[in-house]
Amino acid sequence: MTDRINPAQRAEWTPEMRDFVAGFRSSVKSVGPDHERQAGDNLLGTLARYPNLAMAFLSFNKHLLAGSALSARQRELLILRVAHLRHADYEWAQHVILADRAGVTADEIERVTDGPDAPGWASTDRALVASVDDLLDEGIIRDETWTALAENLAEQQLMDVVFTVGCYAMLAMALRSFGIQPEPGLVPFLPRDHAR
Repeated sequence: MTDRINPAQRAEWTPEMRDFVAGFRSSVKSVGPDHERQAGDNLLGTLARYPNLAMAFLSFNKHLLAGSALSARQRELLILRVAHLRHADYEWAQHVILADRAGVTADEIERVTDGPDAPGWASTDRALVASVDDLLDEGIIRDETWTALAENLAEQQLMDVVFTVGCYAMLAMALRSFGIQPEPGLVPFLPRDHAR
């Protein structure tokens, strides 16, 4: 699929959008030193077509990237599972890089595609991956999954699980619906069967 909404070039962005994105990128620098170069020109350029929406969404997304009670590793496991289940090549390509920086191993990245029943998960990681499946399948974290998560996560972390999955599922819909393509050099890798 090609872009359905062509990303605006930076020269086309409103001054407010340029200033906002500069502040956003500065606030999420901890995500990784190459995040600004690697991430988002196609996504941000597309969002720049609608600055009010972009600024509202990115304000919320900033919490998930820089203010969440979850660890970066936990966040990235959730996002990769969402990207895999929602066939979101762009989201997968971006977050494989961020997952690696957050300490998710190559084996774990591959295991994300096999789901919560794959052998080798630590109990909390299994529950995190299961929570994505629960939320996307049923719109609720099932009691069994919630209990497993609550053994090791605090209340605010549990809340961040739900909002992280919801945000990145919504973003996956936007990325796919708008036809946003990964930047050159970012290879979308969605291994195995992803049937949802």
